[in-house]
Amino acid sequence: MEDVLAGLQAFMNPSLARTYRFMGLDHAELTAHGAIVVDREGVEYIDCAGGYGVFVQGYRHPRILAAAHHQLDEMPLSSRVLVNPRTIELAARLAELTPGDLQYSFFCNSGTEAVEAALKIARGSTGRSRIISTVGAFHGKTFGALSVSGRDLYQKPFQPLLSDIVRVPYGNLEALQSVMSSDVAAVIVEPIQGEGGVIVPPDGYLQGVRALCDEYGSCMIADEVQTGIGRTGHLFAVDYEGVVPDLLCLAKALGGGVMPIGAVVGRPWAWKLFEENPLIHTSTFGGNPLACRVALEALAVTVEEDLPGRAQRLGQWLISELRSLSQRHADLIVEVRGRGLMIGVEFSNAGVAAMIMAELFARHVLAVYTLNNERVIRLVPPLVIDRPALEEVLVKLEQALEVVESVKVDLL
Repeated sequence: MEDVLAGLQAFMNPSLARTYRFMGLDHAELTAHGAIVVDREGVEYIDCAGGYGVFVQGYRHPRILAAAHHQLDEMPLSSRVLVNPRTIELAARLAELTPGDLQYSFFCNSGTEAVEAALKIARGSTGRSRIISTVGAFHGKTFGALSVSGRDLYQKPFQPLLSDIVRVPYGNLEALQSVMSSDVAAVIVEPIQGEGGVIVPPDGYLQGVRALCDEYGSCMIADEVQTGIGRTGHLFAVDYEGVVPDLLCLAKALGGGVMPIGAVVGRPWAWKLFEENPLIHTSTFGGNPLACRVALEALAVTVEEDLPGRAQRLGQWLISELRSLSQRHADLIVEVRGRGLMIGVEFSNAGVAAMIMAELFARHVLAVYTLNNERVIRLVPPLVIDRPALEEVLVKLEQALEVVESVKVDLL
């Protein structure tokens, strides 16, 4: 592994290499299958990080790999002159699966690009400029997406960012009401805040956002980059409240753990931006046939194997077990929260969380903290994971907690 870390330090990111060493991540990954990552020495790790939400269908799902191989042999990239049928097929399938009258799709390559597109579509279609986002939000790190994210740490070095952005507390409809006006182009919101610490909003919050957007003629953007494609126990997290956003951002699991792809799916009225100029927002690689064929198979696997139902059943059980664990270690664990297999465990401070992660790594369990709240370790395993593997994770997490409790340092 040291040769890999030396390369990382010499040619990519010296600070990140130091972080890997500090966390004890001294093994290089080689391959993976299902919910298991295998390093170069053949050691297996149970993956509860899930590529930050990418591997809903697991690593190297055979059906998805077969679809990718078939498309590679046929035509991996588009000429960008003729219309490619794979792109149209994926757009049609998303129109079928997404809620309400969401109909049109724009394809790109990542979640942050999907957010960038949604912001432009919202401003262009409404003729307004103001965007409302939430404190603690995470929508990506490109310029526009970063502007509507909710943590100063990532924004400060790049200021001034986009103007006319307002942030309000997440889950607080009164705060949102207080800043709504006829100048608001869009409200962008995560159905569950991922990087904010796996924050589940109060019941009715999304319906309230929808109602306020309707009242003021604003666009509701639902960022489902992390929550979408079955993660929370429904195909889309907005389905919990029966809400139809005007623009729905997808990525991560849409690529089936094989190809990067992002998408914005919009209602007809929100597509006004493209009426006069159909090329006003484009992406050279967005909607390429290889990514679209993989996404089609990823959606088929998700639906046909009922991965949302699996996430719901396993998630209910796992959250209950984690809450029991938290009662036995109440000095370390502050709260367990989540929905489906999108779960956050909040610890007493960031130092405790870091030690727990390191102890889990040492026991061959992969987990990561949330970017906007280092006290929270997220558990977002592939939805194909089985209960025995999760039971093993629980045993190893308790072992990690016991080690941290035995360390006589000022962490608590």
